[in-house]
Amino acid sequence: MKILYGVQGTGNGHISRARAMARALQAHPQLQVQWLFSGRSPEKLFSMEPFGDYWWREGLTFVHRAGKIDQLATARQLSPRQLFRDVRELPVEDFDLVITDFEPVTAWAARRAGVPSLGVGHQYAFNFTIPAPRFNWMARAIMRAFAPAQSSLGMHWYHFGHPILPPIAAPHTTASDGEHIVVYLPFEHHEVLLQELARLPQRFIVYGAPVDLPAADNLELKAPSIDGFQRDLADSRAVICNSGFELIAETLALGKPILTRPLSGQFEQEANARALTELQLATVVPEVNAQAIGNWLEQQPVGVRIQWPDVAGSIAQWLAAGRQQSAAELAEGLWEQVVPGRSNNTDETAGAALD
Repeated sequence: MKILYGVQGTGNGHISRARAMARALQAHPQLQVQWLFSGRSPEKLFSMEPFGDYWWREGLTFVHRAGKIDQLATARQLSPRQLFRDVRELPVEDFDLVITDFEPVTAWAARRAGVPSLGVGHQYAFNFTIPAPRFNWMARAIMRAFAPAQSSLGMHWYHFGHPILPPIAAPHTTASDGEHIVVYLPFEHHEVLLQELARLPQRFIVYGAPVDLPAADNLELKAPSIDGFQRDLADSRAVICNSGFELIAETLALGKPILTRPLSGQFEQEANARALTELQLATVVPEVNAQAIGNWLEQQPVGVRIQWPDVAGSIAQWLAAGRQQSAAELAEGLWEQVVPGRSNNTDETAGAALD
């Protein structure tokens, strides 16, 4: 089977999930995969070796400034003529299946050509009734139209009674409780964020900010690195991040306490924050500043550890077997393998997750 696999390159969550899928798909040589990335300029992509000779297209993305979506800047940078040309010229007829991880060029090209398509990723969980801001019909409509697919495998931290899969989380063989706190807030106003962190006595390792910014002695700014980030995450005391899906899924697998702020005006992150609060998996705050972090740490937050199954391997096996199981059967089998969330370093069940 020849598969065209499109990945939204905005942020790192989609690409992190794609790396896991690339490893899983390589175990099935009958699946020939051509990767395509869009939504991020090619010079800003890194650690792309698992994807071989991948394709790149401009695609669509949102512009973020100081923790908010800049709608005017987003509209200015859109290039609909280029998008239509890329959709029209993409040779999707050469493939048996198009998989889209919320990537619009492959999704719309498959729809235009009548090629079977499958959506894989967190955004497709919003096809069901899950925690989300009320009455935001425009955001819901944009999400549904952004990268449509004939069928889908949505993912979330909980199934909410629907055929939704658990997350694809990077495996960690070891984890320890160090003294540092990992901060990953790439969409915030970086200078202001560093000033707030400098007011606190704790040690912070900061990703997502320019490494050449002046920083206080308790701050260590690091450039993007897959292995380095995973080591720092595994050895951290806690994590402070926006309300993206993949990083929080990985942090839950490690059992680290989470302080999170949803990106303002971003429907998915605001919905994620609502789910985290409902499931009691993280502390959600409207602003990340010294006072909010200090109050959170004074409460001695306890992480929730959830052991996710090998979702990527199961999806790859499902594809190799010709998708004979329904998505509901695949989801049910995976949730049966999830180990319920427990307080880190205790035997007590924590949060509402998976109770």
